[in-house]
Amino acid sequence: MPRHLTEEHKRNRQHICSSLLERYNREGGNFLNRIITGDETWVHYYEPETKRQSMQWKHTSSPSSKKFKTQPSAGKLLLTVFWDSQGPIHEHYMEKGVTVTSVNYSNMLRNELRPAIRSKRRGSLTQGVLLLHNNARPHTAHITINTIRQLNWEVLEHPAYSPDLPLQISICLDPSRTL
Repeated sequence: MPRHLTEEHKRNRQHICSSLLERYNREGGNFLNRIITGDETWVHYYEPETKRQSMQWKHTSSPSSKKFKTQPSAGKLLLTVFWDSQGPIHEHYMEKGVTVTSVNYSNMLRNELRPAIRSKRRGSLTQGVLLLHNNARPHTAHITINTIRQLNWEVLEHPAYSPDLPLQISICLDPSRTL
């Protein structure tokens, strides 16, 4: 873990995990099938020079030129991915230099994720979406909360400093394992 968990954090994790387990016991597999998880990650890329780009015109009597190893152009983009128990539902690459705000996250939920769910997971919207995402500011801002309410989705609790929450859910759902 990148951060040290206090006793309060551990109690909060245990409480959330127990409530998810209780809900699973009440609702069964339908509960798990309704969960749509979203997360952001950086995607690093580079654009290598093509063979055609590296060609040079020269006279037949000219000495051969030395090629220096060049650094390909590199960059990174922020990728937001949403998935459920059946696999990926939607991926969104942020434009270079743009950060996640509550406004563009809300627009992504309404204008991109919802239509993707409708087309890829028929019936999921009527069953009710359980959204699992972390507690980043754009996810917990009033604009985002209002958008989620308008979509009639429910947000599952997520303890602070928990990059391993999907692992915790699978551990909690296995009664032979304890935290």
